[in-house]
Amino acid sequence: MSASEKVLADVALLLPAVRAAADEIEQAGRLPRSIVDGMAAAGVFKLCVPRDLGGIETDVLILFDVLETIASADGSTGWCAMIGATTGLVAGYLDETNARAIFGAPDAIAGGVFAPYGRAVREGADVIVSGRWPFASGSSHCTWLLGGAMVEAPKGAEDAGAPAARMVVFPARDVTIHPTWQVSGLCGTASNDIEVQELRVPYARTVSLVADRPRSDGALYRFPAFGLLALGIAAVALGIARGATDDFRELAAAKTPSGSRRMLRERATVQADMAQTIAETESARSYLADTAARCGREAAAGEISVDARARLRLAATHATRQAARAVDRLYDAGGGTSIYRRSALQRRFRDVHVATQHAMIAPATYEPVGRLLLGLETDASQL
Repeated sequence: MSASEKVLADVALLLPAVRAAADEIEQAGRLPRSIVDGMAAAGVFKLCVPRDLGGIETDVLILFDVLETIASADGSTGWCAMIGATTGLVAGYLDETNARAIFGAPDAIAGGVFAPYGRAVREGADVIVSGRWPFASGSSHCTWLLGGAMVEAPKGAEDAGAPAARMVVFPARDVTIHPTWQVSGLCGTASNDIEVQELRVPYARTVSLVADRPRSDGALYRFPAFGLLALGIAAVALGIARGATDDFRELAAAKTPSGSRRMLRERATVQADMAQTIAETESARSYLADTAARCGREAAAGEISVDARARLRLAATHATRQAARAVDRLYDAGGGTSIYRRSALQRRFRDVHVATQHAMIAPATYEPVGRLLLGLETDASQL
């Protein structure tokens, strides 16, 4: 059994505890320490960290399986796993000393916000960064956080040039967390605003996943960063749909609708709903897995083509939206039972519709992909 396969096996052992904690996670707005520690011990947060730093440097399809499996038990836990795992990709871009300082500890967990809402100014070997970033998932348990910033040269520098967008990595202890995460779904992800003011950070702890070349040479670090994040989001959405399918099976086997003598599962319309749900989610999953596998093969050979990158984003967007459609159908089929807090279906419904709002798999993704497929000139830097 490979290290990646062992993560998947160990994660399966965590699922009963994750399911049992789902209500607590939502009410607390964060993951319990026991769940975080369990995922860390299983290696979830090391999946994208280079092997030479003690990471697993996984195959992307194993990453997909791990995230989908966790999300099938609880969407918020799956989302935090996705953020913590994919942020490990940054370790492949930093120099070895800083990568080891940030990601080398067994309990290291990183997360943050790519969008350059902050401002940083070069000062010698450091940057002085200030900013406030929304949607910092996992803020309650990360040991390191990242914030995108426009980095400016020192005043008076002859070669100042235009500010460049980079992510700045800083210790979580230096961050102010604003409890802003009052939302409809994925309530347990602690995706609060984070803020730093005039924080001094070594410039070597800044990174651009677009402009920089990775230090690590493995195939995982040739994988497009945005494509990997989109794949992770889709895996979470598909996991939520899988969990909703399991929840609905239990409901359909136990519920006799008002005015009927037959159980819910004996209704022809419900049987058709279940069949359509499985067909749509499994076909979307297969399309995404096949596309990710193609990207993996191209990465192993040297470089992923623009066509493959575009199709990966298309497949991830499609899978996320098919997952939401599937949950919608099951929520409707559950009738009045679905609306109660005691029904897991209502949480699945809310969680999957928050997942669909992420920019990486938003409907706007279709436009650049469509332009490429039509042979039009397209900015592919964000694919």
